Amino acid sequence: MSKYILRETALDLLTRVGEQGGYSHVLLDQAMQHSNLSLKDGALLTEIVYGTLQNKLKIDYQIHPYIHRQKKLKPWVKWLLYMSVYQMIYLERVPDHAVIHEAVEISKKKGHKGISGFVNGVLRNVQRRGVEDTEQIKDEVEKLSISTSHPEWLVRRWISLYGFETTEAMCRHNLKTLPMSVRIQPLRISLEEAESQLRERGFETKRSIFSEQGLLIIKGNILKDPLFTDGMVTIQDQSSMLVAEMMDLKSGQKVLDACSAPGGKTTHIAEKIEDQGKVFAYDLHEKKAFQVSEKAHRLQLTSIEAGQADSRNLQDLHKSETFDRILLDAPCSGLGVMRGKPDIKYQKKEQDIFSLRKIQSDLLKSVAPLLKRGGSLVYSTCTVDTHENEQAVEQFLKEDEEFMVDPDFFTELPAELRDSLGVSEYGLQIFPHQWDTDGFFLTRLLRK
Repeated sequence: MSKYILRETALDLLTRVGEQGGYSHVLLDQAMQHSNLSLKDGALLTEIVYGTLQNKLKIDYQIHPYIHRQKKLKPWVKWLLYMSVYQMIYLERVPDHAVIHEAVEISKKKGHKGISGFVNGVLRNVQRRGVEDTEQIKDEVEKLSISTSHPEWLVRRWISLYGFETTEAMCRHNLKTLPMSVRIQPLRISLEEAESQLRERGFETKRSIFSEQGLLIIKGNILKDPLFTDGMVTIQDQSSMLVAEMMDLKSGQKVLDACSAPGGKTTHIAEKIEDQGKVFAYDLHEKKAFQVSEKAHRLQLTSIEAGQADSRNLQDLHKSETFDRILLDAPCSGLGVMRGKPDIKYQKKEQDIFSLRKIQSDLLKSVAPLLKRGGSLVYSTCTVDTHENEQAVEQFLKEDEEFMVDPDFFTELPAELRDSLGVSEYGLQIFPHQWDTDGFFLTRLLRK
């Protein structure tokens, strides 16, 4: 693929994400599948799209002096400037003259001479005179918001919950690339054998502290390796791996995964019960439930039965006290996974946190009666907000006295996590900067 077409593709993806609410990771995956991209070109396309989104607010501030007189910019022109300035400032290996030339060519094709002249003028000014420095911003909250491209409402909310130091650490860490981590399928390959094979093929790996099945990929492209293509390993963030590890699973159990797509935790559960017993996996959308089935098939797991259902109505499908274990990985604001999905921070509003809480509470109330007495329910989210996490658990425990936080949950956590910043009486909040993972919350509730 020529660099011109690559940048044209990046502009199309950014415009669809920024103006139409598309999901960056989904659109990128589709573009990769339908384009004959080399490994190098795929990496550059990903870098341009994610990097531009990650730094959008900062870039907007930096180039404001050059565009503020323009009364109304067409969305594609704005995103063309954002992605071009991102490459000029943040990507040292991409020459400025190449970025400017291709931006002008794209603007000629999509617009008219006036637009191409404007784009050329802005980018030449950036090249000659540089950009605005965020350090001159007086207000510390505003400065943190713009310099790390996090909406000001979110920065202020996190400061009120966790203080300035933790908030700053989270915001700055969210700009870094999330390390690749994989989980082995232990019924097909041992951790030692996976490490050995990868080492022979030039990989560098490190064992995860979150799961006995987890490996961090320090060097190497696991997506092209036979271990991945043959279903011996699957991609999963470390914090997500902790969920099944903390479910106290045993061979032959009957388990409910109430919100299962895309299936990473579901398949991990099946592995932990040695593919003996049954895992009922549901998702609100039929297409997503099918993804769970596909992942189970790829990993050669047969104990998973995936289907479409609203988990608030599962009592219509299953009798009370049916399951030994339940996982409720609840729908949430997703504020812990912004490193891999940077568009989240622009698409979410503060009100979303409160409206989602109603769904989380309804789901907890609905699935709780399906748990056997003496069984346990793990509640988890991929967000870093107490309203969706600790407060949701606190409210549920007040309303249902049959449940309590399992005290063994805290002693069974990996040793490094037991005294971490996010431990509370209601569970464990993992912050993204602590262990270089997604932000995540989980707890284990015991039915008396």
